[in-house]
Amino acid sequence: MENRILLIKDGLLLQHPYIVLMVLLLSLIIMDPFEMSPVGGHDFRPVKNEIASYKQVMESWLWDNRSRLGQGNLEFKDDIFGPESLEFDALGRGPYAGLADGRIVRWMGEDVGWETFALVTPTWSEEVCAKGVDSTTYKQWKMESKCGRPLGLRFDKKSGNLYIADAYYGLLVVGPEGGIATPLVTHDVDGNPILFANDLDIHTNGSIFFTDTSKKYNRVDHFFILLEGETSGRLLRYDPPTKTVHVVLEGLAFPNGLQFSKDQSFLLFTETTNCRIMKYFLKGPKTGTTEVVINLPGFPDNVRINEKGEFWVAIDCCRTRAQEVFVHNPWIRSVYFRLPLPMRYLARFVGMRMYTMISLVNEEGEILDVLEDKNGDVMKLVSEVKEENGKLWIGTVAHNHIATLPYPLEAPNL
Repeated sequence: MENRILLIKDGLLLQHPYIVLMVLLLSLIIMDPFEMSPVGGHDFRPVKNEIASYKQVMESWLWDNRSRLGQGNLEFKDDIFGPESLEFDALGRGPYAGLADGRIVRWMGEDVGWETFALVTPTWSEEVCAKGVDSTTYKQWKMESKCGRPLGLRFDKKSGNLYIADAYYGLLVVGPEGGIATPLVTHDVDGNPILFANDLDIHTNGSIFFTDTSKKYNRVDHFFILLEGETSGRLLRYDPPTKTVHVVLEGLAFPNGLQFSKDQSFLLFTETTNCRIMKYFLKGPKTGTTEVVINLPGFPDNVRINEKGEFWVAIDCCRTRAQEVFVHNPWIRSVYFRLPLPMRYLARFVGMRMYTMISLVNEEGEILDVLEDKNGDVMKLVSEVKEENGKLWIGTVAHNHIATLPYPLEAPNL
């Protein structure tokens, strides 16, 4: 009987040799022995993610058909490199920005220009780290762990201290006069190095909440967090009096920007992989719990509050139908991203075309305004929006400029 089964199998294989070839080819792709795929050399283990329905989000979203963000102004072109986060001190000076070359710089006016305000490591050197306009390219990536990559910035308005979330050096602080920043948190509660500190905000009691985007990948490999959908990200809290760090939330999918509400009864944080803003309650009957505030059409970065208590979120838009299939079927991602093709082609095949969108929402997740730059006239990728003195200041981790736009916008002449 066993021999008969073998003969039948052999006969089928002889009649359909293409099946053998397909099996061999699929096996070769999955194993990727020559590491020719975009994920070659990585322990790539895609997982299923929790994301809202593509149709539901796209049909209910408020779109900016006039692409009004494209009316903004380019500032400091090729004079500032990858300004992820923008901040102003208590005296209104600034903006301050963390750059791709590892520096925190401050704008001192037309006569002086940009000056280096702080560094995250005493080993920083101009020879090794200062790549100019190349700072936002792959040429800087191999130097990032040495030079630092400051991301989130926040001033303590009372002390004048600037707190910094650096992707490689963790949570740091520098005094009002600048200089070399002092490390506060470089390891988690288990003694493991923090791989990807991303953003922070300061509570009135002095505690500092910050996001640790992944326990598996650092900033250079951040794209693998999205592709894999891994959920090792955390929200952490540092308590200055005891100099201890605590895990507030874990199991997060690319936690990114965060922002306290005006009364600090809750904080918002973005989950980039899941395309949404989450709320974590700090007061009231829901204390310690989370809920979805709003599902987004793209991938959010930082979130910042304005004087009215509303929230600006920076979004790299947009999701695609193919992404929804990938999210719910990890095995497809496991095969697709092991194809021996550059990532730009794989992204193009599934319809990915990223452009900049910013949105203003209230604490209930109601959309108050949406501004888009579909043609990339001002910015192709966005990381933060800060409303200051009647103007939007827009940062980007990927480009060598800042964008500004008067806000509120004037009503068009009809």
